[in-house]
Amino acid sequence: MDLQHQTFHNKGCDIHYWHKSSSSADYVIFLHGAGCDHRMFASQLPIFGESYNVLLWDARGHGLSKLQHNQTFSFEDMIDDFLKLCEKYQIANAILIGQSMGGNLAQEILFRKPNLVSKLILIDCTRNTGKLTLSEKLMLKLSKPIFYCYPWQTLIRQSAEACGNDEAVKAYVRNCLAQMKKKDFIDVMMSLMTCLREDEAYRFPKPVLLLCGEDDRSGNIRKIVAPWADSDANCTLLMIEKAGHNANQDNPTAVNKAIASFLTTP
Repeated sequence: MDLQHQTFHNKGCDIHYWHKSSSSADYVIFLHGAGCDHRMFASQLPIFGESYNVLLWDARGHGLSKLQHNQTFSFEDMIDDFLKLCEKYQIANAILIGQSMGGNLAQEILFRKPNLVSKLILIDCTRNTGKLTLSEKLMLKLSKPIFYCYPWQTLIRQSAEACGNDEAVKAYVRNCLAQMKKKDFIDVMMSLMTCLREDEAYRFPKPVLLLCGEDDRSGNIRKIVAPWADSDANCTLLMIEKAGHNANQDNPTAVNKAIASFLTTP
């Protein structure tokens, strides 16, 4: 796929993104997970051929979209980046495909701008509006000091092990994280908590495909995904065999088949 590498500046950060135009007005926008970059969706691009305009990015603080020395990652700034990108291309309706952090961002965009989204595909991400147990709330409060206790190389290695089953996926994650500073990674993880709000009455107003690796060991994702799907008539769940947290990389064949089928569903 012929992707054009471009940048735009917003809130002190040069955001790098990749764009492919088509004759269609339909857009699909890929949103990667924390610590990763746009390359994690390489195996999904062939699904879309010439039928869609495609956008991928390196979210601020990730990949080529480096933060300035005195900057701190903010989930709210990332939302603003996304909306600026949509404004730049006058996007009025898009399919969002988000993995982990990207899925949290996609949920928040649908919550705030429902008319901007036609469908969501959420890969191995937690529920923004889910109810947390007391132990989960405690772990969130303790996570920052725990992260800082870990040597950076140990944190990189353990994060990579949690993300993938396939050795190539683990190597990719290690490569991405090695380009970040420990403080920046921790800032990203802590900022993600700002999108969590308990609202058990909330239901998605658009069709949503939930994909989860059967071996996902990250947070509470595997535990909550089935009840999440059961509670929302707009959700369709598929567990992905032989896949960890980065299910779209561990088992792209199964993920691509599920996405292609979902795209044709009214």
